[in-house]
Amino acid sequence: MRYSAAMPSLRDRTIATVGSGVMAEAMIAGLLRGALVEPDQIVASHPRPERREHLAGEYGIRTVALNGDAVAGADVVLLAVKPQMLARVAREIGPGLRHGQLVLSVIAGATTAAIGGLLGHDQIVRSMPNTPARLGRGMTVWFATPATTEDQRTQASALLRALGAELEVDDEKMVAMATAVSGTGPTYVFLVMEALIDAAVHLGFPRHVAHDLVIETLEGSTLFAKQSGMHPAELRNMVTSPGGTSAAALHELESGRLRTVLSDAVWAAYRRTVELGDQLEATVERQSDTARRAGGA
Repeated sequence: MRYSAAMPSLRDRTIATVGSGVMAEAMIAGLLRGALVEPDQIVASHPRPERREHLAGEYGIRTVALNGDAVAGADVVLLAVKPQMLARVAREIGPGLRHGQLVLSVIAGATTAAIGGLLGHDQIVRSMPNTPARLGRGMTVWFATPATTEDQRTQASALLRALGAELEVDDEKMVAMATAVSGTGPTYVFLVMEALIDAAVHLGFPRHVAHDLVIETLEGSTLFAKQSGMHPAELRNMVTSPGGTSAAALHELESGRLRTVLSDAVWAAYRRTVELGDQLEATVERQSDTARRAGGA
């Protein structure tokens, strides 16, 4: 695996977003915020007129109703649809794709085998961002198929850096694993956040005060861990005095099997990611079988 190097230029590239929802908008905003592209280099497709009007008005980009119109002539095609919509969207854009276009997917669970089989295209990057990408503070893990060129992987790195940190891996299985850790990770953090806020309210704090106490504590602790470079166990030991409040709290957390519950949650998310991929690959197999039977008729 590797963290990609310096940000390359996308000045002469056209980018199409198919499924222009929250994640696609985050990428559009990041690209423009970082001056990586101009608004006229981006075209977004969406079936709802009000969504197209919002994107055009907010970012000055071109919008279209049909997915096929968006990908025509684009250098990079960002696939940001729901997994259950992929087969239908692939039928709309697959015939118009050509060799040399990079397809960059942010679809949870969608393997490159499934995407490539449905699109009839082999230059694909599978990626998994997370929700802090909306602020340019996301973490994205990605894998490029062997058919992608070095230039295309460089373009993918630049695009994904618009969302925050990005990490290229050489084993696609790691993207599925990352979906369960960093992709789903904000969910775990938000639940812990909510639980701590509720506990503080139970102690007697007003909810708005409890909210600020917890948010600032989590943010500060994360920044401290990042800048110190120390193992979390070392950081925890620094604040755990014998017989102290932290020791009492940790005893309860360990008695409640917090580590095991979190581990089980990550494994459950990973299994679901694999299931989604298997379902999409099965769709490809069914379509191939149908095509073979039709050809032999």
